[in-house]
Amino acid sequence: MHVAIVPSRQKSGLYRSVLVRQSYREGGKVKHRTLANLSKLPPAAIEAVRAVLRGEPVGPLEQAFEIERSLPHGHVLAVLGQLRSLGLDRLLAARPRRERELALAMIVGRVLKPSSKLALARDLASTSLAELLRLEDAGEDELYAAMDWLLTRQPKVEAALAERHLADGGLVLYDLTSAYLEGSRCPLARRGYSRDGKRGLLQIEFGLITDAEGRPVAVDVFEGNVADPLTVAAQVDKVRHRFGVSEVVFVGDRGMLTSARIETLRGSGVSWISALRSEQIRGLVRGGHLQLGLFDERDLAEISSPAFPGERLVVCRNPALASERARKRAELLAATERELDRIVAAVRAGRLRSAAAIGERVGRTIGRYKVGKHFGREIAEGVFRYWRDTERIAAEAALDGLYVIRSNVPAERLTERELVRSYKRLARVEQAFRSLKSIDLQVRPIRHRLADRVRAHVFICMLAYYVRWHLERAWAPLLFRDEAPPLSDDPVAPARRSAGALAKARTGRREDGGPVYDFRGLLDELGTLTRNTIRVPGSDATFTKLVLPTELHAEALRLIGLDARM
Repeated sequence: MHVAIVPSRQKSGLYRSVLVRQSYREGGKVKHRTLANLSKLPPAAIEAVRAVLRGEPVGPLEQAFEIERSLPHGHVLAVLGQLRSLGLDRLLAARPRRERELALAMIVGRVLKPSSKLALARDLASTSLAELLRLEDAGEDELYAAMDWLLTRQPKVEAALAERHLADGGLVLYDLTSAYLEGSRCPLARRGYSRDGKRGLLQIEFGLITDAEGRPVAVDVFEGNVADPLTVAAQVDKVRHRFGVSEVVFVGDRGMLTSARIETLRGSGVSWISALRSEQIRGLVRGGHLQLGLFDERDLAEISSPAFPGERLVVCRNPALASERARKRAELLAATERELDRIVAAVRAGRLRSAAAIGERVGRTIGRYKVGKHFGREIAEGVFRYWRDTERIAAEAALDGLYVIRSNVPAERLTERELVRSYKRLARVEQAFRSLKSIDLQVRPIRHRLADRVRAHVFICMLAYYVRWHLERAWAPLLFRDEAPPLSDDPVAPARRSAGALAKARTGRREDGGPVYDFRGLLDELGTLTRNTIRVPGSDATFTKLVLPTELHAEALRLIGLDARM
């Protein structure tokens, strides 16, 4: 074998091919067989091959190449690949453009490592994401501009997602939550009821629309002090008119679909599923329409009441929920009594004398654990005593574990059991909120000042959850997730996990013996599949090569339809 230089004349001029050839005899004639084409290699590499064929030493193997850079790649490949397979890139813009690629980087970055836009701009080049999207030179200001561009695309994207996942006659789940902000200059920022427990901070609220499976479809941002029911009309209008879903069953919790909101829905022809508040349930008991003896041998019954004309009322009793509420009430009562006992001791010791001072301290204490209604008390100059209101406690305990589903959906369309299952699907929206507000996606704290930037930030987080939602289901065999949750015949009973999910939780191993991961841990493992830039010493020639994938890399990417060698 030898290296041969073969000249040829082409339209662009004289061209040289550098070939590895093997010479042999056939019928007395010398012939040549081409084994490899070295034309694109730099001169130093060609000389190295020539030396090897001559039997000359060319130095240690490790000196033949240099690794110029190694970037975490597998997790980027997975998240960006899933995003593209879902067609989100094409929903944002049919063809590649700078704003679209920047928006994709923010969505993927939110799944991989939630951070501020400044941190994202700094960290883009620390993985293969910048190379894959050709954003090596992207800066923070460009990301902000891309947020403004993305917000203009939100109506189109949401309409496309609704067309995919919402259908006439299907369920639409809706709920509202809050998220606190840093700073005080955002026009949406208000002080309101904080679901984050951050009472002293300004906040915004955002409402999420999902399909029956909890897959996000649309999100809206509101001022931080807006009441939950006031957001319902706009969401119903969006679903029916913007999304074109005329026959919809709107599912919202008891704080969302109040009686006043339901009255407005009646005239619009929208079907709905909600639940009664505790005081409404007590009214049914007092009026004799709800007999507690119904649940001596069953946990579900459908009743009617003139107080709710044209509505179906499905009463459920969950023994597990009843036990939990009783336990929690006992703990809160005991905790409140410990605080009140301190006040009693202070009064007896003379440290508290005036009725006003005693009343002020009792007022601060009695509402701390939300059970002040269960205590009677007497306050006077130098006097304070309290007692449990046993009758009121017993009346509340009698309703422990009871809840009542209310709906105008006819029985021929949804049975009583199907109504209960449909309402309990709201837990999937709550799961979305937990993921959005936790370390998974970190919608909070919100650091943006402009109202539209806040809206764009929340929309980016929603799209990131959309990608994560699909990844978690595809990767269920590798995660601490139930691949096939069993469907119980009893919709009131607590949800059960399958035997396979329980085994994974107990052993930390899959059926094939491999380890089980949480979502973040699996992404970290995929990040060890690196993309390496390799240089030939003494030249500017480089090429890219991936680390050989492990079985886990290959399986995780296979589950989402990707090749580990991409």
